[in-house]
Parts: sequence; C-alpha cells; structure tokens
Amino acid sequence: MNSLNLSVIGNCTFGALLDERARIVWACMPRFDSDPVFCSLIAGTEGDSKGFYDIELLDFVRSEQHYRNNSAVVVTRLYDAADGVIEITDFVPRFKHFDRVHRPPSIFRHVRPLSGSPRIRLRIRPTSDYGKSTPEVTRGSNHLRYVMPELTLRLTTDAPVTYVADEVPFILERPVTLILGPDESLTTPVDETSREFFKKTDEYWREWCRYLALPFEWQEAVIRASITLKLCSYEETGAIIAAMTTSIPEAPNSGRNWDYRFCWLRDSYFVVHALNRLGATRTMEGYLSYISNIVASNVGANAADGHLQPVFGISREVRLDEEVCDSLSGYRDMGPVRIGNSAYTQIQNDGYGSVILASTQSFFDRRLDHPGDMGLFERLEALGAQALKLWDQPDAGLWELRTRQQVHTYSSVMCWAACDRLAKIAGRLNLAERQSHWTAAAEDIRSGILDRAWNNDLQSLVSTFEGSDLDASLLCLHEIGFLPANDPRFLGTLDQIEKQLKQGRFIQRYAAPDDFGSPEVAFNVCTFWYIDALAAVGRTEEARELFETMLAARNAMGLLSEDLSPENNELWGNFPQTYSMVGLINSAMRLSKSWEEAY
Repeated sequence: MNSLNLSVIGNCTFGALLDERARIVWACMPRFDSDPVFCSLIAGTEGDSKGFYDIELLDFVRSEQHYRNNSAVVVTRLYDAADGVIEITDFVPRFKHFDRVHRPPSIFRHVRPLSGSPRIRLRIRPTSDYGKSTPEVTRGSNHLRYVMPELTLRLTTDAPVTYVADEVPFILERPVTLILGPDESLTTPVDETSREFFKKTDEYWREWCRYLALPFEWQEAVIRASITLKLCSYEETGAIIAAMTTSIPEAPNSGRNWDYRFCWLRDSYFVVHALNRLGATRTMEGYLSYISNIVASNVGANAADGHLQPVFGISREVRLDEEVCDSLSGYRDMGPVRIGNSAYTQIQNDGYGSVILASTQSFFDRRLDHPGDMGLFERLEALGAQALKLWDQPDAGLWELRTRQQVHTYSSVMCWAACDRLAKIAGRLNLAERQSHWTAAAEDIRSGILDRAWNNDLQSLVSTFEGSDLDASLLCLHEIGFLPANDPRFLGTLDQIEKQLKQGRFIQRYAAPDDFGSPEVAFNVCTFWYIDALAAVGRTEEARELFETMLAARNAMGLLSEDLSPENNELWGNFPQTYSMVGLINSAMRLSKSWEEAY
C-alpha cells in the first residue's frame, strides 16, 4: 500500500519521489507540471504494474534510507533473507558549470553490492498521457530508449541491457550505474559520468547549506526543510510550486483531491519571509522576480476587471483548466485524479496584500541585485487601489471555497496590509503625499474590519463579517501586524480558535462544513501558525512542546505533506508541501534560543 513515507530528489526543474525501497513512484519530466513519466503513486492497484522505476532486491526483508548530510542525495540499503545487502544512491544532477547551474532532466542511480550474493531485478515502466499509454522501447548496445509522443527518454547503463529490457533477475556482483534522461549519447563512460556528477551535485548542496542562516536549535530539521523548499522552486522563472504532486487526498475518500503543481500568490509573503530568514537571497530574488513579472503583465482570468488571479503556472501560464483524469484511479484508489486547478478563475481578494507584502522586501533589502523602484511602486499602487476597492467585498477566501462567497476577514486584513505596506514603501521613497494617502486608507480599512469582523458574544474576531465561525488564518493577525499579540482582541481570538479548531493537539483550517462536508484532518501550516501565536503571547513552553510534536510527525526522511490525521499522525494531502516546510522554518527561527544564549 502506498504511503507518503517518501523522499525527494530534484534539481529545481523537476523532482522525483522515492518510496522506502527506493522505487521511484512519481516523476513529472522534464518539469514539475509535465505529464508524469512515473505515476504509480496515484495509479491505485495498477501502480503495481506500471508507472514506476524499481531496483528490486529478491527475497527482500527490510530497508534503511537516509539523505546524505546537507544534501539532496538519497541513499537506500536493501537487505535480503540471506544476508545479501545492496546500496542504492539516487540523485538528480545540479552543479555549477561554465558559470551557470547545470540541471539536466536526468535521474542517476548507482547500485552496489555490500555483502552476500544479492539478486536484483531492474524494472523501468514509464507511462505517458497520465498512465494511458506505455512507450515504445528500442535497444542499443548500452542503452534503451523509451519513445513517447511528447518525450523520449534514454537509459544509459553498464548493467546488461537485456536483463533490464526483459526484467531478468541477476546476481549483483559489481556496481552498476543507470542514467535516465534526454535522448542523447554520453561522451564519457557511464560510471565515470556518474561519479563526477555525484561528486559535484553533493558538493553543490553542501556548499548551498553552508550559507544558510540557521537557528541554533533544530538545525537538521531546518536544513532538510530548506533543501526541500529549494527543490520546489522552478529556477528558470523563479516560481515556487505548492507541492510536486496532484490529487493526494486531504483525507481518506474525501474527494478533496487537487493539483498543486502551480504557484499560489497567497503563499508569497510566508515563502519570502522564510527565505529571508534563511538568507537564501538568490532563491528569494528569483521568486520576487516571478511575482513582479505577474504584476507587470496584468494578465489573468479576471484581469479585465482589475482582479489579480490567485494562482499561475510555473512559467506564468494563466489558464490552468481543470479536468478529471479517468486513466488513473488515484492514491490508494481514492480518486478523482485532477489535472489543472480551476481556482485560477476564483476571486480571492487576499492576493493583493500577499503580493505587496512579499514585494516590500525589494524596497528594504540592500542585498538584492534588483531593488524595488518607482516603476514597481506604481504597479503595486494599482494593486493597492484594487485592495482599497474590494476589502469589504465577497470572495472565495484563502481556503478557496468553490460554491459560495462571503466577505472573509483574512482577505480584508490582507487588503489592509496592502495599503499599510504601500505607506511604508512610500515613506522609504520619500513620497510624503502617497504615504499619507495609503496610511489613511489602511486606517479606514482597519476600523471597518474591527467593527464588522468582531463577534461580541464570542469576544473574538471571526472568519467572515457578521459571522460566528473561526478559521486558522486569524492566527496570522499578529504576524501580519494587524493586531499586537498582547491585544485583548487577538487573545480572545486565540482562545476561540483553541475551542473550535483544535483536533487533538493540532489545528484545522476551519470546522464549519464546506462543499465536501466537515473537514477531517489538521492542516500542517495552521498548526505552525498556532505555534507562532503561542510563542507571541508568551506561552513559549507550550509552543516548543507542540513544535517537537510536529517534528515527530514528519515522515522518516524529515518531510511533511499538507495534512495530518490527528488520530494516527498519518500524512495526507499533496507532497512535499511547501507551506508546511515554510511553517517549520519560520517556527524554528522564532522558537530557537539564540546563538548567544547557547554557549
């Protein structure tokens, strides 16, 4: 049975997911949003026969798996019943070459015997058109070609090609290397190429980690989260995807199956915040460039009305038309499998604040090669005008409700944040008149929110104007700067969230029924928001204890998906979830003792 106890390899162009036995169960090539070459993760029972890349040890009894220290290289050891052991090293090349980063769409696998006489079988079963078709396979003297309509992959190997093509078991008497990538001939021996690329890739990641600004505590967890966040970035444009997968259900048989291989603007503030704290300035600047290009292009499903589309493709594609895929039965046969995401057509008024909050970094960070200027400020002012116009208008909200619209408090607060940050940017640019304009606008919006989103019976702010339910986004009010953490209104809101949204020790997004019924799982980033709120109000020991609980809920490789079952801590939802890893980073930074305190 599939689980999300997976590891991730990648190179900021595409990624692949490996299970505990080093079987590749998911990989979209040549980029994150491509047709999955390996799709067994969401192929249900058919995933046992197609859509995977397996180095099978016969008479298997157990496995061990780890990442190399400070690296995106995965090492797996498989043990058989007769004391035979093999070691598999998996990576996707990424290293500097001719003053550029070399990141070919290739998967490198090196297999070596460690003891005994292990027998292995190599099974490489790619698919195309979301599992509908299998490729034509052609043979060469040292390679196999997998010919598909939109892509041809070449496997170059020093293993016996016949054994690979016919899936014949053989004794692994010496190391073998397998390189799956573009349909191009190697110019050096396969083992030599693998050794060189492994060395350079491993060195690249260790060097990248050296420049991270880490907290004193929980460094290993933060490094793994940081590498994973980096692996979810599409370097060519700067986009950062929400997750590498589509249609992993948020809860068993819930129908809450969505395609997350896109870039949501709502994530931008929190992502930039995490990257800034880490000192990962190149990745941050690439992401800011992606956002500023969206702002400059003024395109989207509702752009004619001045609305900002909430989600874009990794190359800023506007249309993300959603369809149900009938060729894949889903994770554990829990369909549907969806391709595309119709959220791109929604009205989500929080996006204006998200973009402006993220872009504010450009005007205050002197490390950046492309600081904010008057041109960017004027484009952001156009978004601010929309925020001022729409702050009290209904929308689908942060949680993307599909069949109803209300005036969501979080969206209104983000519209306030848009105006508040524009005032700060104007002050930075010595634009006194514009600073006064946006300060007054922010004050007007804030007064309106505190009047209409306050529930006197609950002594709390609530999710929607004149409403009575709460949602976890209200935990962010202190983080965004809307209310101080010691404000009685924030403390009252925190109290009601604890009463309404806690599932065991974890936090739901909301408790009220939606289009799919009542939510069943905790949303991982919401629990991190709760941890941050506890720390902000002085309940630090509770925050630290819950943070440790969340670290223990990660899978064996230190990664998180979107959701968590409060009953058994099982991970659900798309994987690896950028929002969850960002939440981990930000909470660790907030909670850790300082380096000065440490020794």
